[in-house]
Amino acid sequence: MNVHALTDCWTMTRRELAHWARQPVRLVVGLVFSVMLLLMFGYLIGGGRGVRGDYLDYLLPGMLALTMVFGLESTMLAVTQDLNKGVIDRFRSLPMADGAVLVGRAGADMLQSVLSLAALTGVGLALGWRPHGGPGAFLAAVGLLLLLRFAMLWIGIHLALVAGKPELVQAVQILVWPVGFLSNALAAPASMPGWLGTAVEWNPMSRTATAVRDLLGAPGGEDGHLTAAVLWPLALLAVFFPLAVRTFTRLGR
Repeated sequence: MNVHALTDCWTMTRRELAHWARQPVRLVVGLVFSVMLLLMFGYLIGGGRGVRGDYLDYLLPGMLALTMVFGLESTMLAVTQDLNKGVIDRFRSLPMADGAVLVGRAGADMLQSVLSLAALTGVGLALGWRPHGGPGAFLAAVGLLLLLRFAMLWIGIHLALVAGKPELVQAVQILVWPVGFLSNALAAPASMPGWLGTAVEWNPMSRTATAVRDLLGAPGGEDGHLTAAVLWPLALLAVFFPLAVRTFTRLGR
């Protein structure tokens, strides 16, 4: 990617950040949502079936992974709204690098994801949670979480381009919920029926959550999941990134 393309991508990212300034409520709601889930499952509903040790230590890494899967609807809505308002067509008519609009949207989403991780981690620390793996392990865990988010993001962008209309996004985003909750974010697979526990363990989000728990020294962490936590998102990216770019390139033809 040349300097011109990077400049175009950064311009589109700044456009999305300007939307934050005009619509701060959407950003705040996105940050508060994951905190509400943490407090609800940790203290109101409880849970922790099959979890050995402190449930908060188990829950927080799972909630961090869950946050990376949820929240894609804002990105999908933004893409479909730009499509229907003709914004993307106007950008495509400018001397701009192909895909800069999508990369800019992805960049803004990743910045919001960092804020979400920071907010949720801060609340966890306030509640008494502490990571046990050291600074290097903590940064590696954050890297795994953001890699998962980046992969899920391009799945969302591709589905938004295919859906084409904001009203269809709600039907598409329903698919995100099974991926999030059919995982080990809230309970251990050992406490589930055999077939369900197997499906949960194969969930890419579960692989990331388990690897993050291992890096942070939390209950439920297991050796050997780090490779899968890297390969799963990379495999998803290898499929959906080119699909999204190709779908975007074919718009208007």
